[in-house]
Amino acid sequence: MVARPPVHALQTNWVPELPFQRRTAAIMSKTTVSWKAVETFFPWGRFILSWTFPEAASEQQDPPVVMATIVMEKIGRLFINLQQVRQVPRMLTEVAPSMPGTLRDSEMPRFFRERHIHGGYRPLHQDWRYYFLSLFQRHNETVNVWTHLLGALLVLLKAAQLAETVDFVRDAHAWPLLVLLLSSLGYTGCSATAHLLAAKSEFCHFAFFFLDYVGVAQYQYGSAVAHFYYAVEEDWHRRVRGVFMPAAALLCCLSCLGCCYGKYRNHSLPPWVRKVGQVVPSSLAYTWDTSPVFHRMLTCAPGDPALPFHCGQVAFFLSSAFFFTQPLPERWLPGRCDFLGQGHQLFHVLLVLCTLCQIQASHLDYVGRRALYGRLHGDGEARFFLVLFVATGLACASIAVFMARKVGRLLERRDRSK
Repeated sequence: MVARPPVHALQTNWVPELPFQRRTAAIMSKTTVSWKAVETFFPWGRFILSWTFPEAASEQQDPPVVMATIVMEKIGRLFINLQQVRQVPRMLTEVAPSMPGTLRDSEMPRFFRERHIHGGYRPLHQDWRYYFLSLFQRHNETVNVWTHLLGALLVLLKAAQLAETVDFVRDAHAWPLLVLLLSSLGYTGCSATAHLLAAKSEFCHFAFFFLDYVGVAQYQYGSAVAHFYYAVEEDWHRRVRGVFMPAAALLCCLSCLGCCYGKYRNHSLPPWVRKVGQVVPSSLAYTWDTSPVFHRMLTCAPGDPALPFHCGQVAFFLSSAFFFTQPLPERWLPGRCDFLGQGHQLFHVLLVLCTLCQIQASHLDYVGRRALYGRLHGDGEARFFLVLFVATGLACASIAVFMARKVGRLLERRDRSK
């Protein structure tokens, strides 16, 4: 606690952190507010400013002096706030004072090398704290992590906004929209986690990307249920009713299995074969899950408020799929996209934009097409879709655990053979 100085005195104490010392003093009088104290920390020292004001009658106040006092107090608070922000890098350094630097591709095992990415690799077998704190370090996965972290934050903010007008608990017709929001948060969160922590070891690389594939499969299901429930036209609903959602759940599981198996055979298959194993099941799932939207885009009359967002989500998804399959622009600029500009980063950004368009379109359909989907779907159907969402998630998680065990046995046999 700062000691109260004499009346009418302005006391300035300087506590330096460098070899030199400074001490200043000033006098302020004719003020009528109570005693104040401001303590401000600068990078080179600590500045304590304290002053007192006699408790005189309000009619004896000098307005210019009172204004100067208020200004000085606000400046002191501003310095404190700015200094707190500037302390963040120092705090991170104190928490992890010896974080190792990144490595070149020639210093990494071949398994961890990415095509056309020459630097920015994090060293293996560090403690977990290092990989969590590498969220604030410059490396070749930083942007991949942050694009989906920020994407998850945007989805969360959108969910909070929708919760103000949508009753996700008592309105069964809102449950498909809730499934879409949960699955969107799931895939962005799983993706960010995989890109952040997969560099710890070879097994962690497999395990966390298997988790990523579970999130992607769940997002496919969330897209399917939202499209079938809200976006479907009566004609298309009549053709696929009874088989659409079971088929969508099956394709989600096949997509997860194809992605996990492609990653499992990473040692023995060429890159293009792995991509085919991952892309073909996912493409089939996307075509089926989005078929209600395709049908509506071809048959819907102009003036539909949700149609531009449905067109946007399709355009963003197809663009993201291109950058997922093609290592561009790093193929044209090898070694220059180690931190920023990788095709996978563009894939992340475009997929988040696709998701936001999809959520907005589904909400507009939820609001504007209630008479139609209320006639096509009953409350029991929404409950079934919710249960199927949980069952599909458990099935995909079981696939990931099964494949992770196969990876563990493979790595054990390889280590014993050395």
